[in-house]
Amino acid sequence: ESPNYAASSPVLARFDHKVSIIPIGQDASLQAQPEPRQLRDWEQRLGGRFFLFVGALRYYKGLHHLLQAAQGCSYPIVIMGTGPQEAELKQQARRLGLANVSFLGALPESDKVALYKLCHAFVFPSHIRSEAFGVALVEAAMHGKPMISCEIGTGTTFINLDKVTGIAVPPANPRRLRQAMDDLWNNPLMAETYGRQAQQRYRDVFTSERMVRQYARLYEALMG
Repeated sequence: ESPNYAASSPVLARFDHKVSIIPIGQDASLQAQPEPRQLRDWEQRLGGRFFLFVGALRYYKGLHHLLQAAQGCSYPIVIMGTGPQEAELKQQARRLGLANVSFLGALPESDKVALYKLCHAFVFPSHIRSEAFGVALVEAAMHGKPMISCEIGTGTTFINLDKVTGIAVPPANPRRLRQAMDDLWNNPLMAETYGRQAQQRYRDVFTSERMVRQYARLYEALMG
C-alpha cells in the first residue's frame, strides 16, 4: 500500500524482492454528492470552519489524544463515525468540558462528502501501526483539504507529506497535535496551499484508475 510501511517493516524487509507497492486509489466520480440543502444545513449547524475526523472509533485512531489537544481551544472539531470506543471518548469529552467537539455518529455517504467539502482541515491522529494506510486521508486529499497525521512509518505520511500537503506530528503527542491545528487554523493561506497540493497529490498518486493500471501491469508481469 505504501513504500513507508514496506521500508519500516522488518518482516517485509526480508522479502523486499517480492514486494510491489500499489497505493489504494479512490474514484471521485463514485461519491454520492450532497444536495445544496444538505450543505447549507451542515454549514448552519457546524459553522463556517471546523476540523474534521472521519473513521471508526477504535483504539488505534488516537482520538483520546485529539480530545486532550482540544482543551482550551475555541475552534470546532467534528468527529464522524462509530466504534467500540465511542462511549469512552464521549465520556472523556464531557470530563474535559469540550463544548467545541461534536460527535456525529454514522452518516450517509452524501453527508460525509458534505463534511469533507465544508471542513477547514482534516485531522487524523492514528498513533500506532495498526493504521496501515488511512483511506480517509485519501478522501480528504481528493477534496483538496490540508491534513494533519502522525508519523508512524505507515501510509499516513505517504498520503500526507509534511509541509507539502499538511503537517505530520509525532504520535501520541497532544501538544504537537494542538500546535498543528493552531497553525492551520491561524494561517488560512498556508492551509489553502497545502489543500491545493493535497488534491494534486491525489490526482498524481491515489486515483482508482492509477491503481487499476498498476494491478494490470503486475498481473501481466507475473503471467510472463
